[in-house]
Amino acid sequence: MNEGGAASEQRLFDLIKQYHDSLRAELGDEGYELLRARVKAYAETPREDEETARRALKGVRRALIDFLPADHPVRQALNTKRLAPGRTTAPNPALAAELLTTLRDRAAPTGPENATPPDTATIIAEARHRLLQAPSLSAEEVRTQFGGAPPPGLIRLMDPQRGACYPAFQFTTTEGVPHEVVLEVNRLLLSDIDPWGAADWWLSGNLWLGGQPAALIGELADSRLVRAATALVEGI
Repeated sequence: MNEGGAASEQRLFDLIKQYHDSLRAELGDEGYELLRARVKAYAETPREDEETARRALKGVRRALIDFLPADHPVRQALNTKRLAPGRTTAPNPALAAELLTTLRDRAAPTGPENATPPDTATIIAEARHRLLQAPSLSAEEVRTQFGGAPPPGLIRLMDPQRGACYPAFQFTTTEGVPHEVVLEVNRLLLSDIDPWGAADWWLSGNLWLGGQPAALIGELADSRLVRAATALVEGI
């Protein structure tokens, strides 16, 4: 294993522990529970499953980058190459075990004394429910729109009630064709592997961009959206 990558992970987790109280205040209950869920998902990933581990570690970074103010020390550290994720380094989920204990033991109570925090499955289900509330096209509507199968590169989510659906922000309002910048960012975010994660990036607030990326298509230069997604994926 590349020791530089391991050191980068360890520095990130050490920073989270060092600034725990500040993170707890900045993230709020929902953001903090999301961070804990993502650290837990990473810690529980088998080390040999590198692809899943990389996605889980990316989720930890995303929970911090997307929700912390630009001047927060952890956010600033994530913007440096010192804490860039190793591109050829195998992740080491075992490094997250101690951090997970810290987050569990020092979490502020959020309800009655006997209440238990939501588990990972509950948090994921709630996040997916939120994403499915965004305007979308059904698989049938998309097939009609394109006269057959849609082009590759689109985010496709599975709604328990409606079946497959495609978030509507991906298409132009005039011609109904995919935005080129959406297809480019979707490739960066590995939407074919993790469509929910890609949809979450597009449909959540982003402090770097000053709003929800999906709402900024056509308002900001495509290159800014691409740079923001690249910064998340590569840690630059």
